[in-house]
Amino acid sequence: MTMTEQTEPAVTDADKAAVAGLTQRIVTAWAGQDADAFARVFTEDGTMILPGVYCRGRQEIQAFMTGAFAGPYQGTRVTGQPFDVRFLGADIALLLTQGGVMAPGETEVAPERGVRASWLAVKRQGEWQLAAYQNSPLN
Repeated sequence: MTMTEQTEPAVTDADKAAVAGLTQRIVTAWAGQDADAFARVFTEDGTMILPGVYCRGRQEIQAFMTGAFAGPYQGTRVTGQPFDVRFLGADIALLLTQGGVMAPGETEVAPERGVRASWLAVKRQGEWQLAAYQNSPLN
């Protein structure tokens, strides 16, 4: 049996910036309360898991966010700062963030709304998108 040497994936600075930039795309869509822009960050078959919520597919994500922006997330903002990025291959990356939802008028995330999140990003047709997102409360 021969052993092959594992090599690091060929990842460009542009790929690193695009993966980290997924957080800003979500922040921007949220700031505009734009469920369509939010859902477009995901792959067509992407998943989003929040406490008590499971959405599969861009259409379900868009529908959920439309309702959320008209209801509990109306007027809120969101933040998420990457603290770890790992490329598992040239076209797949794991991004870990810490952040949360800020109520209207808040400048920091309240401890009870703080989250850590996992973002599984894939590169499809030259564009980085979210294949899966899941968050859990900090506390």
